Amino acid sequence: MTPRSTDMLSGSSGAPVPHEDARLAEFEAQRPRLLRLGYRMLGSVSEAEDIVQEAWLRWSGVQDGVASPAAYLTRIVTRLCLDHMKSARVRRETYVGAWLPEPLMGAIEPDEAVTDDVTMTLMLALERLSPFERAAFLLHDVFGVALPEVAAALGRAPAAVRQLAVRARKHVESGRRRYRLDAAEADRIARAFFAASRDGDTAALASLLAADVELRSDGGGRVLAYPNIIRGMDRLIRLFAGLSGKAYYQPVLLRTALIDGLPGYVSADRGGVLQTTALEVRDGRITAIYMVRNPDKLRHVASAFGP
Repeated sequence: MTPRSTDMLSGSSGAPVPHEDARLAEFEAQRPRLLRLGYRMLGSVSEAEDIVQEAWLRWSGVQDGVASPAAYLTRIVTRLCLDHMKSARVRRETYVGAWLPEPLMGAIEPDEAVTDDVTMTLMLALERLSPFERAAFLLHDVFGVALPEVAAALGRAPAAVRQLAVRARKHVESGRRRYRLDAAEADRIARAFFAASRDGDTAALASLLAADVELRSDGGGRVLAYPNIIRGMDRLIRLFAGLSGKAYYQPVLLRTALIDGLPGYVSADRGGVLQTTALEVRDGRITAIYMVRNPDKLRHVASAFGP
């Protein structure tokens, strides 16, 4: 793990080493931002944590002073992510069933600060970009990094990076979040959908779902999940009504949450199988449902509910 106290940055006498202590403080100040960048690049909380850990090892080995720690660390994380994406894309080609990003969890709180405008919908749109387009868009449009710094991070000319960002922006503009819910409404919709889908309440489902609603479910071949996208209100109502009629174990709501900026919840099925459900909502209706069930993608969620 990355050191988090001066006890781990001590000389033989046990006294903190001032230079290393300052280096740790500079890194910790950037850590939340670096984790968000790594996650947005890779779609994986665990892989982002590994990337940031590697960035720490490189940062701790730098001997000379760095004029801008933020810019320097951004370059390190970006390049590590670009290298990692080569193998990640190969693994994605053999992935079983639908693929969704690991859910990034947040509490539904009235005063929660939204750090960026990236939702599950936009994360899926980013998957259609090349690694360099994705990096250019995220760094410039989401994290507000100036083009010369983006160019330095990518090792490209500023003019080329500008073109990358423009192309990426055109591809993903439809995924931008335009419908925001306050905390109370997000919590209400999440709880209402959980109850309606659990009970197979057709009237409640009809009042919640948009006509063109879509459901994506990611089990990764590890647990049961719907292998294909299910589209349309009528099909989903029949699905949930049928499941409710056959079920001899009802899922348990563990908590509501913001999942990649969308209202949702964490639930547990028979055998303790965890599931996160994120809901895209427009004009008061649910237009998309994203269910993650793959236990490999829910380790960070399971740790919050485990012993």
